[in-house]
Amino acid sequence: MKQNQVIRKLGVITSGGDAPGMNAAIRSVVRTAIYNNLEVVGIMKGFAGILNSQFIELKSHSVSKTISNGGTMLKSSRCPEFKEAKAREIAYKNLKEKEIDALIVIGGDGSFKGASLLQQEFGLPVIGVPGTIDNDIFGTDYTIGFDTAINTAATAIDKIRDTADSHNIVFFVEVMGRHAGFIALHTSIACGAEAVLIPEVETDVKKLSKYLELDRRKEKTSGIVIVAEGAVEGGAAYVAKVVKEHLPNYDTRLTTLGHIQRGGSPTCNDRILASLLGHEAVNALIEGKNGAMVGVINNHLKLTPFEEVFKNKNQISKKMFEVDRILSL
Repeated sequence: MKQNQVIRKLGVITSGGDAPGMNAAIRSVVRTAIYNNLEVVGIMKGFAGILNSQFIELKSHSVSKTISNGGTMLKSSRCPEFKEAKAREIAYKNLKEKEIDALIVIGGDGSFKGASLLQQEFGLPVIGVPGTIDNDIFGTDYTIGFDTAINTAATAIDKIRDTADSHNIVFFVEVMGRHAGFIALHTSIACGAEAVLIPEVETDVKKLSKYLELDRRKEKTSGIVIVAEGAVEGGAAYVAKVVKEHLPNYDTRLTTLGHIQRGGSPTCNDRILASLLGHEAVNALIEGKNGAMVGVINNHLKLTPFEEVFKNKNQISKKMFEVDRILSL
């Protein structure tokens, strides 16, 4: 969608869960905007910051030395009030009082839904930038933060493997992924796990037990089973419990990596991706485009309308799942 509104000042927010690389995206937005003679306003704490008029002026020096920092310098928060039309009206009024002509939202599809409503109800030009470690957003091959998250998880699992091998233990490692198994699948291949459980594939824990028992007969004395948190109700703790019941002679341990996956300095890949997407988001607004998310598909920058982003989900590669299964034999 295109609009004819002249943009002189744009706002930028980070919303939803933080992801490594968000600061690199903010930096890219700020400096690309300044290069194009636009003013930039940072909005603290996501949509809640719009409702509370938490605005800060951003200059080039404001984002110096931030590209390597994890988290988000603009902070983030959940804002359920934004689902109410009255709250969105207040938000738009606050943006207009600050003379903000357009908005760039760095976050996940939930954040984009809030942004899309501002665009639909008030005509505010909005562009989304995908920032989430889950990598589950349609319209981009990779989201900001995903590469860092899988590298963090892989590093942790490699260390766990050392202990597993030393003591003949099977570790059940839970990684993030309530609705998507990208982190689990990628780290399983990278770390040579014995099995991976993801939400996209139905979990049969009894079948897993038989598979692990077969491995023991093949003289594998230790193992790593990676479980996405949403793969089965009860998560890795439930899986470990059921396996132990079926294989009482197994020495098992449970490790939940948790929020360590969302923190830390972003990888080179995430810094580059964030820089490209932030730059393209500003250019899209200058060119009169809005109501869409910028992503990278097959190494090409592409805008995907919010409607398509909401209707679809990034899909797990069946080929990768097959490769993981074969290589774990």
